[in-house]
Amino acid sequence: LTSPLPSSHSYRGLTLVLTFLSYTSYHLSRKPISIVKSQLHPNCSALGPNPRNDSNSSTWCSWVPFDGDNYKELFGALDNAFLVAYAIGMFISGIFGERLPLRYYLSGGMVLSGLFTALFGLGYFWDIHVLWYFIVVQVCNGLVQTTGWPAVVACVGNWFGKGKRGLIMGIWNSHTSVGNILGSLIAGAWVSSAWGLSFIVPGIIITTVGIICFFFLVEYPEDVDCSPPLHHVRVTTSEKDPEAVTSNEGPLSLSGQSTVGHSNSPKEPAEEPEAISFLGALRIPGVVEFSLCLLFAKLVSYTFLYWLPLYIVNVAHFGAKEAGDMSTLFDVGGILGGIFAGLISDSTGGRATTCCVMLVLAAPMLFLYNNVGQNGIGTSIAMLIICGALVNGPYALITTAVSADLGTHESLKGNAKALSTVTAIIDGTGSVGAALGPLLAGLISPMGWNNVFYMLIAADVLACLLLARVVVKEARGWCGSMARQRGY
Repeated sequence: LTSPLPSSHSYRGLTLVLTFLSYTSYHLSRKPISIVKSQLHPNCSALGPNPRNDSNSSTWCSWVPFDGDNYKELFGALDNAFLVAYAIGMFISGIFGERLPLRYYLSGGMVLSGLFTALFGLGYFWDIHVLWYFIVVQVCNGLVQTTGWPAVVACVGNWFGKGKRGLIMGIWNSHTSVGNILGSLIAGAWVSSAWGLSFIVPGIIITTVGIICFFFLVEYPEDVDCSPPLHHVRVTTSEKDPEAVTSNEGPLSLSGQSTVGHSNSPKEPAEEPEAISFLGALRIPGVVEFSLCLLFAKLVSYTFLYWLPLYIVNVAHFGAKEAGDMSTLFDVGGILGGIFAGLISDSTGGRATTCCVMLVLAAPMLFLYNNVGQNGIGTSIAMLIICGALVNGPYALITTAVSADLGTHESLKGNAKALSTVTAIIDGTGSVGAALGPLLAGLISPMGWNNVFYMLIAADVLACLLLARVVVKEARGWCGSMARQRGY
């Protein structure tokens, strides 16, 4: 009388793949601006004589209004138009994410992100030369892109328990670096010929992925009918066995049936728990510390995201396309760093300690990259990968496994309606740093790139210090565990 049960593992795999593609496309659409900067204000003298006698001989090939001496400040304004809007919108986005269907919220945000990304590129074909147009498009894009992170982390957190979350999410979080790499390569393909396509093509890609997610993404394990027809019960969060939520196998048992509802008589659905409030999320132990740490960690990461290609052009004297390709090595290191951070934190149980060790190592490596990183192509490649791993490892761990852990903290007593809010608070605070980093780089870089790197090193040290209390707590936990094992 019963039909074969579909495996929950196939749905979990589908969730990983779709959310991976989703956030890959988000970052793919953010990256082109860093590649196109070098084309909006290139070295015109390297292109030969000025064919337009009515324009400045040194900036005749630049794109107005970025043809003045203040072009770095204008680039900083473009970055901050996006990042400030993103930071402000992120705090609100998580609240909506808890109360709206994640599938609609994510796919709608992706379609809008594609629209505004393409509009920036259309400024090239429409021959737009007013700063406010690009600023407004960046602000709108920053707001709609806040739909992405709370939604994808909540979906993955709903399907995977804590046991191997660091490793799984460390591998999964490579979407950030994969998106940056693909965005760099796509933007580089058209940056020298028609830079508008460097935005339009990523806009089409993120829109397409958003439509796919709308039709195929499954938000919750209980949305899948994995139990026999006569006994199927839609399980609410409050009904779930707490061990099932935190087990390595996730919310569903190995048999594919829900962990409750084994009796032959159907149960009345329990009342849905209320979504957690903003202040309630802040009271979860560790949320404030990890949020502030991410502020400075993301400041460093996003400064590299937006300014590394221009730094390579100015210091190593590469062309725009070559600098964009070289900058992808930083993201290759980010993939490795995220995986190692997740693996180490899973085996040790010390998320904060893992972050602190990587941040401590990152500071001297940034100093070395700035001073000796351009001495040869081999040295530059090696140091970019190492810096990418050490800078993006803690950032990746906090925004994925740590956010998911805190969003399902034991103090919530099984209420799963906190994942989006907690994720949004942590990433929103980090986004403040993401906005500050490129802004400060734009203001400091005219005084020399050395000063930019001193700022990044100071941010790394502050990020480490802000986690000190959590690290001490983890150390005490290890000492207590060792004492119990020895019978003290």
